[in-house]
This record gives sequence, C-alpha cells and structure tokens, in this order.
Amino acid sequence: MTYVIALPCVDLKDRACVDECPVDCIYEGSRMLYIHPDECVDCGACEPVCPVEAIAHEDDVPEDLNSFHRANAEFFADLGSPGGASGVDFTDRDHPMVAALPPQEHHD
Repeated sequence: MTYVIALPCVDLKDRACVDECPVDCIYEGSRMLYIHPDECVDCGACEPVCPVEAIAHEDDVPEDLNSFHRANAEFFADLGSPGGASGVDFTDRDHPMVAALPPQEHHD
C-alpha cells in the first residue's frame, strides 16, 4: 500500500510533506511532487501536513483523481527505485498527464 499525491499539488508543491517523510520517498517533479510506491512505508506522516489535502492513501483517492495513482507509479517506471529523493533532481520532468494539464491557480 502507498500514499498518492493528486491534483491539488500541481503548480503548488508546498513541500511540507517532504520534510515530514521519514523514508525520503517524495520526489519533486517539474509541476508536482510524486510518492514512490515501492519506497513508501505507508506511515501516513505526509497526509496531515499537506495544506491543500493533495495526499491520500491509495484506497481513499477520490474516483475523479484515480489517474494520479497511476501517474505517481508511472513517474518512476523507467527510473526504478532511486533510493531516496534527497540526492535526486527530477524537476525537469513530469508524468505526461501532469505535464499536459493547464496551469492550476491556487488561492490563499
């Protein structure tokens, strides 16, 4: 089981979840953050600190956001398991679905 980051994170990337993750499994893409499904230990520490409620357990992702479950997993398909986000820079890439989204406006 794993946690999933969804649409509210696109073009926001608050990063509070990155600071809270004890296993360093949250990677930064160009437009959003991604949780590596093979590195996530299902602790849930990331979910309550997300200010826009973009993180949910994979079983609790709203049906209209299920494509983000796939996007989080597929983001790592050709990368394997880098073994921790702190030493990796993926800010020049996103899952194709995320890259194709129109810019997201966030209101404070």
